[in-house]
Amino acid sequence: MLLDHAKLKEIEKYYKECAKAGTSEYQIEASKKATTSLEVILGDPDRLKAVAGDFVGHYEKRVEECASVKGKVMFVSSSRQIAYNLYREIIALRPQWAEEKECDDGIVLTEKERKEIKPVAKIKLVMTRDKDDPLELYNAIGPKEDKKELDRQFKNAGSNFKIAVIVDMWLTGFDVPCLDTIYIDKPVQQHSLIQTISRVNRVYEGKEAGLVVDYIGIKSFMNAALKKYSSVDRDDFEDIGKAIVIVRDQLDLLAKLFTKFDSRNYFSGTPLQQLDCLNRAAEYAQLTDEIEKRFMKMVKRLRSAYNLCCSSEEITNQERDRIHLYFAIKSIILKLTRGDAPDTDAMNERVREMIKEAIISDGVEEIFKLGQKEGNADIFSDEYMAKIEKLKLPNTKIKLLQNLLNLAIAEYKKVNKIKGVDFSKKLKLLVDKYNERKEDLAFATDVLDDVAGKFAELFKELQKERNSFMELGIDFEEKAFYDILKAIAVKYQFEYPENKLIELSRAVKIIVDDKARYTDWSQRNDIKAELKVDLILILAAHGYPPVTRDEVFKEIFEQAENFKKYSTM
Repeated sequence: MLLDHAKLKEIEKYYKECAKAGTSEYQIEASKKATTSLEVILGDPDRLKAVAGDFVGHYEKRVEECASVKGKVMFVSSSRQIAYNLYREIIALRPQWAEEKECDDGIVLTEKERKEIKPVAKIKLVMTRDKDDPLELYNAIGPKEDKKELDRQFKNAGSNFKIAVIVDMWLTGFDVPCLDTIYIDKPVQQHSLIQTISRVNRVYEGKEAGLVVDYIGIKSFMNAALKKYSSVDRDDFEDIGKAIVIVRDQLDLLAKLFTKFDSRNYFSGTPLQQLDCLNRAAEYAQLTDEIEKRFMKMVKRLRSAYNLCCSSEEITNQERDRIHLYFAIKSIILKLTRGDAPDTDAMNERVREMIKEAIISDGVEEIFKLGQKEGNADIFSDEYMAKIEKLKLPNTKIKLLQNLLNLAIAEYKKVNKIKGVDFSKKLKLLVDKYNERKEDLAFATDVLDDVAGKFAELFKELQKERNSFMELGIDFEEKAFYDILKAIAVKYQFEYPENKLIELSRAVKIIVDDKARYTDWSQRNDIKAELKVDLILILAAHGYPPVTRDEVFKEIFEQAENFKKYSTM
């Protein structure tokens, strides 16, 4: 949807002739006339209607494909009147975008977000208002006082304000990290162009690169500007054609990686068969640590390129289906290993429908939820383990157990730091051993079941340790101090009676509680000094052998600080 190249070249040629001829009054007037001619072309009603239709389709496709992280985009028009006319054409196609709302439908805001987010339309004109503007344009722009609020709302990732139609404002010095697309329908050259396209080049989680959509034919200017003003190699600037090539290259590599996997049920099976196929595909991608890393790297490259070209008609439906398959597999693996993958309802429409239709299935869809803490659920409960034990996919089961152990150990560290660190070391040994698995043993279920058993045993050991304070007749915080004192005794190889160790642990807790009653105790040097003296005296009174007391104090202080930090959250 570029500007007519013949007309554009004619205007560009005329500008060059003006530049060579000097700056006489005649040439200035002629230049103004040429500019007016360009405005006529850009503002042609039929052209604006076509641009609006293309923009709406392109924008909605990117949002649907999750190619836009937060849906924040800018559209740069060549004049205020053209910007307004385009705005009207877009609203005619999507009148709901003009409705003032806090956020998109289906999104639940937190209390903090409700305080920061104000009702606003999805699309707004952002430009200066002139007293001589036609009444409709004057009202559409709004008063000057609104600009600061629009600024805040556009920078807020959760706000309903997603599309800013601009001319000059916000092109420079306006940073919105989640902004990922800029549509340009205005002649912009040299350093101004660099500043313009830099709006979409800010770092943001989930955003691999920004996208520039060219409606006027600025590519030659862009390459010249990059060469003159930027250290970026012009060959590194990926256009849609290059992105499509990368997408197909990655699809070919992924097809070779999955050459032994039957994915037909994903494309033609029932929803339950499709989900089962996804879970088995995730298992297949985890055959070895090396295969898993290759898969994740290829899909990351695929996603980065697809985000740029997802609206292109050159990408076939068959290719899109395969792309969505690999995205869904990656999302499952991320959910298993880190728990921070996008929710399944943020994947693609096909997967959303699968899960909706297969919700009555027996445990298949649970893989999307297992291994992460939900609300106030007790991650140490037998219910979690019972769900995981149902799984017949060994690599997936191991990843879930690993994730569950990471969560459980992190929880236990809040209560007992020294023991939590011990369990972290034990888990690392198991994970390292698992990651050394070889491809020739990948299908040896008995071997993997044995590994899964060791992860489950460590979890049961952690459960037992968590409740061990009851056997000693002390509370869980006293048990943390008990473990510190016992660990130091073992380290320095001295004997200290069990009954005296329990008694000392209780005494230490009393001293720590006394000092920790001050909210800022851990930042006050006077209280920390008092705590250290009191600990030295209580250790001496209980005949705790002459080890380096600074180490004892350090361990006890860190445990006390750690526990108080989380017990007050």
